[in-house]
Amino acid sequence: MTSKVKKLWIVLAVAAGIPLTMWLCWYLSPRTKMVAAIIDKTVLTPAGQEHISFLWILNHEKLTKTASKFYKIDHDYFGFFPLEGEKFRLKGLERFNHDQLQQLSEDVNLVYFTDTYGIYRNEWYTQKNNNERSGMVYGGMSSQDIELLKQMKQKKKLIITEFNSIGSPTSQETRKQFEDLFAMHWTGWTGRFFESLDTARNKELPRWLINNYKRANNNNWPFKKSGIALVSDQDRVIILEDGRDLKNPMPHIISGEYGQKVLGLPDEIKYAFWFDVIQPNKAINTQVASFRMDVNQKGQALLKANGLSAVFPAVLMHKETDYRFYYFSGDFCDNPVSLSSSYFKGIGAFKWLFYDTSNPMERSSFFWNFYRPMMTTILDQEREYINK
Repeated sequence: MTSKVKKLWIVLAVAAGIPLTMWLCWYLSPRTKMVAAIIDKTVLTPAGQEHISFLWILNHEKLTKTASKFYKIDHDYFGFFPLEGEKFRLKGLERFNHDQLQQLSEDVNLVYFTDTYGIYRNEWYTQKNNNERSGMVYGGMSSQDIELLKQMKQKKKLIITEFNSIGSPTSQETRKQFEDLFAMHWTGWTGRFFESLDTARNKELPRWLINNYKRANNNNWPFKKSGIALVSDQDRVIILEDGRDLKNPMPHIISGEYGQKVLGLPDEIKYAFWFDVIQPNKAINTQVASFRMDVNQKGQALLKANGLSAVFPAVLMHKETDYRFYYFSGDFCDNPVSLSSSYFKGIGAFKWLFYDTSNPMERSSFFWNFYRPMMTTILDQEREYINK
């Protein structure tokens, strides 16, 4: 065997040995039982895209539903369960009575509402999103969901909620109960960055968004560049376009001192997906991180005319002796990650392999640099709380 061949075999052995070692380190690390009630009403496929990021964290940290059993992404949640042949099963909290909800709040350590938007007919019965609104099959926060949240708050257990927990199609009455319970208010506005607002180039632009704007603007849609679309619960649409209204078209999340020092958040990161505009009671909740839209003078005037600000909460936290609560104002748990990578300890050292920073629409970097450190820290704190 020549020296070149030997060197090649050594390189191959090292290349194979690194992931094997990482897997063994993960496999041999201890498990910790942490019972989480995951609420996801927007599960189109068994892949569970709307709660996959949280399952990744649970699996990687070896946080289990029993002393030995790991969470299963297509099984261990409450909500909409897709079956074959356009059939489905509903296993949400709506089937629980008061005593059952009381027992659930006793049994779990935490609750996480990852998505309550739900499933709509055009998505489910055609298995493709035609970007038009349609009738709802299932969705929205329910009175039973609120009852569980009340019980969890009363028992001082960890509560995590995020974007669209109280947006459409949740009823106004239920939304008000949530807002009163956690000292925050949804303005009625949601938004998202679009790489192109040109309808000829970007076929992913929602038709209802375009139609609602044109209906109020003499059938005009003059936008061609990238920008941010803001939509109210009254179907009012505002478009902030690059150059015209924005100095930088991409929204960013800016983290405060607590977020950076305690939760491991970056000082700033881009965010290219859906968000909602929340008004917190700052006497009760801490604004850990904030969204910022980089508007120019014209964009600022447009926001002000609609009662909006360029800066608003991204992460809210209440962490006192009376209760523990987080609200994430974005679709934070929906990221393009693979559960297979969660089986390797130290995988974060190779996170740069999982995203391309030159692509403005990629969301994997948000998972690795924002969601993962934040959720890992929150769950580490919960582990300490349980072991007190």
